[in-house]
This record gives sequence, C-alpha cells and structure tokens, in this order.
Amino acid sequence: MCALASRWETGSALFRQTRIGLDGRPFTLLKFCSLKPAESEDTTMWNIGADLRVGPVGRWLRRLSLDELPQLWNVLRGDMSLVGPRPERPFFVDEFTRQFPWYRARHRVPVGLTGWAQIHGLRGDTSIADRAHFDNFYIENWSMWGTSRSCCGPPVRS
Repeated sequence: MCALASRWETGSALFRQTRIGLDGRPFTLLKFCSLKPAESEDTTMWNIGADLRVGPVGRWLRRLSLDELPQLWNVLRGDMSLVGPRPERPFFVDEFTRQFPWYRARHRVPVGLTGWAQIHGLRGDTSIADRAHFDNFYIENWSMWGTSRSCCGPPVRS
C-alpha cells in the first residue's frame, strides 16, 4: 500500500541513495519515495521538514516512519542492522567528521534502522554533535542485557 501511494504521488515507489555504513563503506539505502523528484537530486542538500516537494502521502509516510520500511531489505542484505547509528550520505559524513572528530567512530559498528540517538528524540533537524555523542555512548555501553551504565544515555551537551 505504501509503495502504491508513493508511486501515485511522486511517480516512483522507491528512492535509492548512497549512504555510508560499517567501516565507512558505501551502500545503497532504500526508502519509499516521499518527495516529488527534483530536476537534479542534490547530494549536498539537507532535506528536513518543510521541503515543498513533500505531498500529503509523503508527510504521512514520514510522520509514521513508514518511508523507512524498505530498509528492512538493507538489513536482510547485511548493509544495516536493526539498531545502530543512522547512516548518512557521503558528503555529510565528510563534513561532520571535519566538524566533530569523534563522528567517524560511529562507523565501527553496522549502521541501523534506528539508533540510541533517535529513540531519545534526536532525529531530523537536531544537533549532529549530540547524535554522534549518543551513538558512541550506545556503541561503547551496549550489552545483551541493556546498557551497562545508564538507561537514559549521556547528558545532552548544550
């Protein structure tokens, strides 16, 4: 149903984009298309929230995170895991690594469909420094029985 709704609104069911995964290796991430296509897809534009190309179906898919469902195929392929730092586009990995030296440490584990930063509300247009801090905290403290130090993660930097 999501694929049909995406195709009806945008002309395409799936969106493919290069992201950076484990050990800095690129892979093709899949999502349901929630934006009407631009004349040239800009790999350096941060598409968050109020993009005018998002129609009602796209807003609904994004609000419920249904646009992320095709990433289960990425999980089955081994490109991603269910839990881990969210993958980012190559341009932004390079930018964030220059700004925050600890950013690249997030890539020492498989990227995930959801991560510690996201479940603590750090998604969309939020601090990259805080997201990297939460992701690295999770990587360093996870266990099969829960995190070892704290259930809530590190304090958010101001």
